[in-house]
Amino acid sequence: MLIDIKQGNILDIEADLMIVNLFEGVKAPGGATGAVDKALGGAISQLIELGDCSGKLGETTLLYTHGALPTPRVLVVGLGEATSFDGKQARVAAAKAIRAAKNAKARQVTTITHGAGIGDMDPIDAAQALVEATLLESYEMPADRSAKEDRPTIETVTIVEFDADNIPLLETGAQIGRIIAESAMFARDLAATPSNIATPTYIANKAVAMAQEVGLESHVMDWGEMEELGMNILLAVAKGSDEPPKFVILEHNKARADELPTIVFVGKGVTFDTGGYSLKRTDGMWQMKYDMSGAANVLGILRAAALLDLPLHVVGLTPLVENMINGHAQKPGDVYKGMTGKTMEVISTDAEGRMILADALAYAGRYKADAVIDQATLTGAISIALGAQAAGLFTEEDDLKTRLLAAAEATGERVWPMPMYDEYKDYIKSDFADVKNSTAPNRFAGVSTSAKFLQHFIEDYPWAHLDIAGVSWTKKPRPMYPKGAAAFGVRLLVQMLRNWEEA
Repeated sequence: MLIDIKQGNILDIEADLMIVNLFEGVKAPGGATGAVDKALGGAISQLIELGDCSGKLGETTLLYTHGALPTPRVLVVGLGEATSFDGKQARVAAAKAIRAAKNAKARQVTTITHGAGIGDMDPIDAAQALVEATLLESYEMPADRSAKEDRPTIETVTIVEFDADNIPLLETGAQIGRIIAESAMFARDLAATPSNIATPTYIANKAVAMAQEVGLESHVMDWGEMEELGMNILLAVAKGSDEPPKFVILEHNKARADELPTIVFVGKGVTFDTGGYSLKRTDGMWQMKYDMSGAANVLGILRAAALLDLPLHVVGLTPLVENMINGHAQKPGDVYKGMTGKTMEVISTDAEGRMILADALAYAGRYKADAVIDQATLTGAISIALGAQAAGLFTEEDDLKTRLLAAAEATGERVWPMPMYDEYKDYIKSDFADVKNSTAPNRFAGVSTSAKFLQHFIEDYPWAHLDIAGVSWTKKPRPMYPKGAAAFGVRLLVQMLRNWEEA
């Protein structure tokens, strides 16, 4: 999709459809909406009076101009209440509007920014929100079909601004929005790609190609290098597959590591998860191709960090494996020693994500980071606890929690703090190793005990764990999250990085 910015009067520009907006409770529309209303002989005002156009957040109303304007159709989108208007509302409005325009089979769309006028939103932020939401809402997962489907596609969205002084600001915001949205879509594509294609090697190759494109330093460790480092817990999972494991390391501003804050992201990269000998149920197992969403998100975050040229040293660590079954696969009761010398007992081979993260978090210790954040589709239990409304946040670092909650508030990618009580350690005590990887068959405290397991393997650094299992695949579409791979966490953590020096 082409995003264009043009200075001028939106009423004079030809398109298939024009998008304007309305705050809830407004009786006499002003600005561009008021100008359209006047050109259409008060048609919008009449709909407001009749109650057919209320301005409620995300509500859309389609009008026909009957030759009164160069554009044959006008879409009015509701912005909600002006007193509570923010970037989240702007994104919802933009997403709802572009969805309605797509359903109307428009190809060329003109729009004003949402909230940059009466909403008193900074023009840069308004343009970012508009472009971000427009692209994310328009996303479609990759599909391999023999016959090409003729789906409605919006080719161009032109943002029209009357004030010439605002054009550079809108261009800046639009560029930020495009980078963040396209980085999230990069992660979505990886998570949605079938696992017979998106193997550990495939994803590692994609990561290296992306790194070269945007200017990141990259290194991929193979089995031998991981074995030399003592990553035996990670390799225990990989033993069950014919696909070789990979460990991708990406760095932004590596040359300036000594002078900049260092933030490390670790992402679970299980490219397919059968559950191993602790076999999963067949219903829904197809979806386990998305069990590398944490790793995909890390790649998306590093892409955005590079293109936004953030003044931070940002590191991405993505252990990539398949969890399969063969004569070499890990078994319940096995004991393995990780790279720090700490040991763990396998209780469930389906608790493999925390195993690969154990060695990845140990590896993260060499960066002496200001913060290490891992994200993983780790537990089904987090979906029971929080549904699809938020990711689980586990940390004992108040500063890091504050940063993540602030980023969640700004982006709408919500996280909910979960308990990390010391008593949870008792659940994962092992008779044969330092810890065990599961409390099965006991299902109590599944989310917090998984976080305690990870905490056992971290080194001396501030750490947070995000369990994104409930939010990484959208079953019921919502604004900016069409059905399928969600890349939930990319916008959240990029926002945290952008705010790092301000906190």
